Amino acid sequence: MPSRRKVLTGGMASLGAAAALSAPALAQTAPKTRIDVHHHFVPPVHADAMATRRSGGRPPKWTPQMSLDEMDKSGIATAIVSLVQPATWFADDVPLSRKLGRECNEYGAKLVQDYPGRFGLFAVISPPDTEGSLKEIEYALDTLKADGIGLMTSYDNKYLGDPSFEPVYAELNRRKTLVYVHPTTPNCCRAVTAGIPPSTIEYATDSTRTIGQLVMSGLSVKYPDIRWLFSHSGGTLPFLAGRFVRLAEERKPAHLPNGPMPEFRRFYYELAQGNTPGQIAALLKMVPMSQVLYGTDYPFRDGAEINEGIAAYGFNPADVRSIEREVAIKLIPRLKQT
Repeated sequence: MPSRRKVLTGGMASLGAAAALSAPALAQTAPKTRIDVHHHFVPPVHADAMATRRSGGRPPKWTPQMSLDEMDKSGIATAIVSLVQPATWFADDVPLSRKLGRECNEYGAKLVQDYPGRFGLFAVISPPDTEGSLKEIEYALDTLKADGIGLMTSYDNKYLGDPSFEPVYAELNRRKTLVYVHPTTPNCCRAVTAGIPPSTIEYATDSTRTIGQLVMSGLSVKYPDIRWLFSHSGGTLPFLAGRFVRLAEERKPAHLPNGPMPEFRRFYYELAQGNTPGQIAALLKMVPMSQVLYGTDYPFRDGAEINEGIAAYGFNPADVRSIEREVAIKLIPRLKQT
């Protein structure tokens, strides 16, 4: 069957040159109301660091104008930017990690300032570095006015349920911080299946690992005012939720008297690369509509993919508004003005 994009293109062409608008004209006249909570930026200093410090080489090409062009084309009013994986943590060089994190956060804050209303910022920290993280939380939220904090699913061999991260979580909880979590390639599984890169399987699985550990360890319960936002419709969690229910039934953790589902339901999830009908249906069996947001994963994906996924699922207009804008405004009230 032809894709939704092809059908729409063909239908527009059939209207005739006199009545139809060109694609650029449509992009310029389309209302920009969507809020993209999964949108990457690549500060030059981060691109340079990735070129020398990660095996995959340089991250994808990016400029502010590239983001703005994509946002205009896809009807996106505001994009909350976050770094590409694996962010800024280098266990063998903590001073470099701190310096790089600070420079990336200042670049992001300048991006927000230079393009009023178009960008927001999830500032980067590195939880294995407790002292550096606490200082950067204060600077990013109080001075740079970041909209939240961005984390990776894992750091070296530690997932987000690791007890060593508690001092960081205590501060994030005190501030009622919005914490966005993006997957990365786990140390365990960089070359498990020949011909299939880690991004195809392991990213979604790493999200499930870190969500599961946060809940089963008790840290999500202990720090209930952190507002967790997870990528890619929760990865494989909606399909594996029953296994966590069974695990809780067997172990009977005191902090989960009703099992893990209440915790899973109160987290937030965005739909980038998690927007096929089956993925959306599974997520909505686990969480209410009030926990679901819009995300593109730009520049790895474009807005057309998520827009088509939302349209194909058949949401009613109220649910579309909720996903594409209203839940984000609830989490970041300043976006109401965009």
